[in-house]
Parts: sequence; C-alpha cells; structure tokens
Amino acid sequence: MNDSVLSGPAPLKILIVEDEPKLAQLLIDYLEAAGYATQWLPDGHEVIAQVKTNPPALILLDLMLPGSSGLSICRDIRQFSDVPIMMVTAKTEEIDRLLGLEIGADDYICKPYSPREVVARVKVILRRCVRPDEHVTKETGLHIDEARFQATFQGHELELTPAEFRLLKTLSVKPGYVFTREILLNNLYDDYRVVTDRTIDSHIKNLRRKLESLDGEKAFIRAVYGVGYRWEAEPCHLV
Repeated sequence: MNDSVLSGPAPLKILIVEDEPKLAQLLIDYLEAAGYATQWLPDGHEVIAQVKTNPPALILLDLMLPGSSGLSICRDIRQFSDVPIMMVTAKTEEIDRLLGLEIGADDYICKPYSPREVVARVKVILRRCVRPDEHVTKETGLHIDEARFQATFQGHELELTPAEFRLLKTLSVKPGYVFTREILLNNLYDDYRVVTDRTIDSHIKNLRRKLESLDGEKAFIRAVYGVGYRWEAEPCHLV
C-alpha cells in the first residue's frame, strides 16, 4: 500500500492491482508524479473489500492475478460499483479484449506498455467520469483547467507553453514534494523526444518569471540543489 500524504486538496486515488512488484512500483512512481495518490494490491483477494470500504477514483486491474482473475473481479465490482476500470494484460487476443470490455471495463491496455501512456489514458478516463465537485476540494489562487489547457492566477490568465503548463500542473498539485528533473521530464512531452535535464531548468525559469509577474512577493518554485524542484505556494485548484 502506498497512499500519498499531501497537504491541500486530496488527490484522486488510483488502485493498482498488479502481481509484479517492479511493474507496480513503476506505475506508482508515474501516477504519483502526475498528482495522483496510489494504493497497490498484489493479488485479487482483497480487491472487492477494498473497493467497498475505500472506493478509489479508478482501478488499474491486471487480467492474470493469483487468487482471482481480473475478469472475475471486474464482473463482481460491476455488481455494486461503476468505478472506472482499466484492464491491464499480456494477453493480446481480440476475444480477451472484447470480453474485458463487455463485462464492464472502461479501457484495456496490453503489456508491454509505456507508463506515460497509462497515465495519459487514466487522465482521459477520469476527465470523462469524475464530476467537477469530486475533483475540487477548495478554492485557491491558482486555477488549472486541464480540459481547456488554461491556467489562471488570482483571476489573471497565464500565457503558458504546453511544456510550462504541464510543469505547473505537475508541481502545484503536490506542494512540498521534491520532483527530480527526470520525473519532470517524463511528464513534459507527449512525443517521447530526447532532451537534456537542463531543458527543465529553462522551462522552470520562464514559468517562475510569468508567475512572479503576477505576484512578486510569493515564492512559487524552489530549486533543491542536486535533486530538482518543489512547489512552495498553495496547491492548485483543478477544474
């Protein structure tokens, strides 16, 4: 189990049901870097009870599990919950894909996969399924609208590049958390381009300048020498 403990708005929780520890940890790292909380179960025994007592925002459910199959778990969950379910499997046959979706799965991804693709698809599902009042817990000065790709601070729109927008969102949902340059790079581009760590420094410099032009007395982003960066201001308001 690996629930993030954060200040500010509670992040959406993703339940990862995966029997491969290294793969589960990789998903945990990428999802938490994207601002989600996570919980990991290594087999199917506790899934139903966990969903009933502590419902997640979304479930990443492996098809082949010790104890109970992912298809059986998905079928059982659909008897009492409409929580979004993304099935994960190494089986690529079309019949498995169709069966997984027919019993109530919302999406399906095959191994091997890019964890960045998993995060992107999680975002799409949650944007479609989660109501705004479930996604926002309190008003803050910084507002981020992912659907419109817009950010405002104290009512003023920030003119950001796509890279700056992604950096701002990644940092501001987890105040105080130190992000390494590598993690920030993994959240920066969708096209898997090869860039250097110093690319982050350039984007951070520009992002700081734009934020401080609206409030020069507030420290927004602080460098942690030899490690990376952390958000020093209030958490963002996701809409």
